Amino acid sequence: MNALQWGSIAAGVVAILWVNWYFLAPRAAAAAVTGKDGAQTVRIKVLGGYSPQTIRVKRGRPVTLVFDRQETTPCSEEIVLADFGVRQFLTPYKETAVTITPEKAGTFDMTCGMSMLHGSLVVEA
Repeated sequence: MNALQWGSIAAGVVAILWVNWYFLAPRAAAAAVTGKDGAQTVRIKVLGGYSPQTIRVKRGRPVTLVFDRQETTPCSEEIVLADFGVRQFLTPYKETAVTITPEKAGTFDMTCGMSMLHGSLVVEA
């Protein structure tokens, strides 16, 4: 093998590692901010994914998820929280609020309409 072939193999390995890290690495969870009335609020930036990707909230209290979509990519135009019956359009370069009240503890999926972007809503007892 020559240097060009070894370089191509090395670049391929680096690309595979980066893709696995980007899509599969655990992310730090963000806790909701709780107001005086007990309602919880979380701000989520939508730009090539969700940031934060994992959100922790308390069971039985209203939660407002404020999505700040900073792109026009078709994949991110919709947020789906299937376990809560939510399918909401997200306007580009604007904030969209979605309010739910989780009644049971557990981990619930948060995806785009195409199921390419993923996040989690962790409801704690």
